Amino acid sequence: MMTFTYQGALAYLPDQIVETTVTVADGKIAEIGGPVQGDVIDARGLILAPALIDVHGDAFERQLMPRPNVYFPIDTAVIDTDRQLAVNGIATAYHAVTLGWEPGLRAVSRGRALMEALIALAPRLTVENRVQLRWETFAFEEAFETIEWALKAPLTPSIAFNDHTSMTMRAFDTSMQDRAFEHSPDFTTASLNDDRMKQRTAGHAKRSGLDEESYLDLLRKVWDRRDRVPQSIQAVASAGQLAGAPMLSHDDTRAETRAYFREIGAASAEFPMVLEAAQAARDAGDAIIFGSPNAARGGSHIGSLGAGDMVEAGLCDALASDYFYPAMLSAAAKLDAEKRADRSKLWSLVSAGPARAMGLMDRGDISVGKRADLVLVDWPDGKTPAIQGTWVAGRCAYRGMPAG
Repeated sequence: MMTFTYQGALAYLPDQIVETTVTVADGKIAEIGGPVQGDVIDARGLILAPALIDVHGDAFERQLMPRPNVYFPIDTAVIDTDRQLAVNGIATAYHAVTLGWEPGLRAVSRGRALMEALIALAPRLTVENRVQLRWETFAFEEAFETIEWALKAPLTPSIAFNDHTSMTMRAFDTSMQDRAFEHSPDFTTASLNDDRMKQRTAGHAKRSGLDEESYLDLLRKVWDRRDRVPQSIQAVASAGQLAGAPMLSHDDTRAETRAYFREIGAASAEFPMVLEAAQAARDAGDAIIFGSPNAARGGSHIGSLGAGDMVEAGLCDALASDYFYPAMLSAAAKLDAEKRADRSKLWSLVSAGPARAMGLMDRGDISVGKRADLVLVDWPDGKTPAIQGTWVAGRCAYRGMPAG
C-alpha cells in the first residue's frame, strides 16, 4: 500500500492536540512529527482525528424500509448505508440488527438476510461494517439458530441483550425508567386485556405489519415464555463468551440489572436509563454507552438520563449513533459548545472509548502502529463541524472537497 503524510493539520493525539505531521504506511500510522514521506495530503486549517467508531446504529432501517411497510432491496440499502457511514466519518460500525419475535422490519429472517448481504457485499463496501446482534431475549425460539450462525460468520459481532417485551408488559402506573429488574419478583405487569395495551403497542403493531388484535395475540403467546427467558439468556451469553463477542445490556434501570448482566459477561451498559444503573456500571468498571442523538438534542426523547449530564459527570465512555449517523459529530460539537469536557475527552467518546468497549485495540487513536482509521474535519470556531475525508486502514473511503 502507498505511503502518504498529512501535513498542516491540527492532530488529535492521545495526550495532546498539536499541529504536526502524521505519516501512514501499509495501512498503519507509521510516524508522528517526522518529515514528509510519500504523497502529501494538504490538511492546513483542518483537524486530523481518529475516525469514529459506532457501537450501536440502526439508521440503516430507513434504507430497508423508507416508508412504513415499504421495503427496498437489501443490497441497495446496504450500499447506501455504507456510504452514509463514510461521509459521516464512521470507519467502524456495529449495525444493531434486531433479532426479535415480531414479523416485519425486525424479524429474524430479515436480520439474517441483512447480515448475509453485508458478508456478500464486503469487497464493495468502503468502511468496516460489523454487526450488533440486538437480541430480544424472548425470541429464543426464533433467533437461536441465527445467533449461532452469526457468531461463526465473518461479522465479528457483539451481542446486546434487549427486553422490550417486559418493558411493554410493565404495569400501567410504572414508567419505563421506574421499572424493576425484569427477572425480579418486584416486577409488576399490566393486563393484555386492558384497552390501554392497544395504545401502548399500536406503534409496534404498525412496524410489524399486523393489526392491533393480531399483535396482541402474538404478544400473549410470547409472554407465556417468560419462565424460560433466564435460561435462554444464559445460553446466548455462554455462546457469546465462547466466541469472544463483546456483550452489552440495554436500557438498564437498576443496579441489580447491571449486576446480573455483568455476571454473565456483558461488560458494557448501553443506554442506562437512570443514575442508579449508570453509577453501578461505573463503580464496577463497566463501559457506559449513551446515544449521540440524546447529547446532540440536549436530552433524551423518552425522559431518560441526559447524555450531556452523564459526560460532564464522568459517567459516559462512548457515544453511539443510535438512530442517526450524523449525530456522533453533532454531539461532539454540542458538548464542546456547552463545555461539558475538553475537546480531547469529547473526541474519545466517539473513537477511543468505543474501541475499548468493543475490544478493538488496533484502532481508536492516533498512535504509531495503530490502524490508520482517520478523518479530516473542517471545524471553524463556533461553527458546525463537517467531515472532509475518511480513511479506513489507510484507504480513502470518502473525500469531500467543498465548493469554496
